[in-house]
Amino acid sequence: MGKLTALKIRSFSEPGRYSDGDGLFLEINGKGAASWILRVQNNGKRQDIGLGSSKAVSLKEAREAAFATRQKIAQGIDPVAERKQERQVIPTFRKAAEMVHEEHEKAWKNGKHQNQWIATLKTYAFPKMGDRLVSEIEGPLIRDVLAPIWLSKPETARRVRQRIGTVLDWSYARGFRATEAPMRSLSKGLPRQPKKDNHFAALPYASVPDFIEKLSARESVGRVALEALILTAARSGEIRGATWLELDLEAALWTIPAERMKMGRVHVVPLAPQAVAVFERAKKFKAGASDLVFPGQNVKKPLSDMTLLKILRDMELAVTVHGFRSAFRDWVAEQTDYPNEIAEAALAHTVSNKVEAAYRRTDFLDKRRLLMRDWATFCTKLFPH
Repeated sequence: MGKLTALKIRSFSEPGRYSDGDGLFLEINGKGAASWILRVQNNGKRQDIGLGSSKAVSLKEAREAAFATRQKIAQGIDPVAERKQERQVIPTFRKAAEMVHEEHEKAWKNGKHQNQWIATLKTYAFPKMGDRLVSEIEGPLIRDVLAPIWLSKPETARRVRQRIGTVLDWSYARGFRATEAPMRSLSKGLPRQPKKDNHFAALPYASVPDFIEKLSARESVGRVALEALILTAARSGEIRGATWLELDLEAALWTIPAERMKMGRVHVVPLAPQAVAVFERAKKFKAGASDLVFPGQNVKKPLSDMTLLKILRDMELAVTVHGFRSAFRDWVAEQTDYPNEIAEAALAHTVSNKVEAAYRRTDFLDKRRLLMRDWATFCTKLFPH
């Protein structure tokens, strides 16, 4: 039996807490407003839980609410967290994915990646789970999304799986889900994908000189860009986005800003005389409305990656543009005595050893200048420019 009665409650006027027993109090503040408070021990910590205003909640209702709250705590349920979750509007997977995309796209430097991230979910995930609340999505539904493309489009399927996981983990962090994404158990419900070769299809380095000779037989912005890519061992995006402001041809240096680099650090590329000559040839493609060295059809936008790939296909080569970096790396390893760290610095790779990375204070510019001259000499030794 509680200590309070309706009559007693009407007689209270002084600010303070008035106990009904078992942790239930009527609290009156300095302005005369009264509310119900339940004091409990939850996970070893004292906690005060509000049960509502005395005007809206009667003494009997307050006791019933206090009893129900104590029962939940005994069952391991946090009533405050539960109430907070009830007040939240749980988004659908579609809405959550759009929110995640909006939050993250500014941090993604690659516009193509920004578009692909949400596009893959629209194509493969939204039809089956787009209208489901994120709190309701479990492993079987994710498996049903992935199963049709798991073997036929393995790389796409892995990306969809990763992006679904990102959306559900974000939802968990926001309190929209009780658990993180159930991604580990998916492997048991999907067949094993065939092993893939992680290497980019590359032209053997011994064939690169002949290839450049054929490449330079005709002049186009794409062909000149591809030749510059080979002689600098740069990534496709780095060469296609190159601007004249980044180039100092007198000093034979190309300084790529951090925001254009995969690893987010400034990269200085020493240019061999042959590479300088290629950039000089690129001046004929200069457009007044653009600072791009290799402008696309819309001169304010760079060449597309497909432009470079089409050149290779037109030359009947089943290799990738990125594979020329592999050819460069193989040439360094098999035909030169340059240390591994010089080659890795030339490719703008990160240092995998954290201790070594912490103590390295050089980018080996002088040694890389010699390396890139030797590479350019090798690439162009069969014919004069």
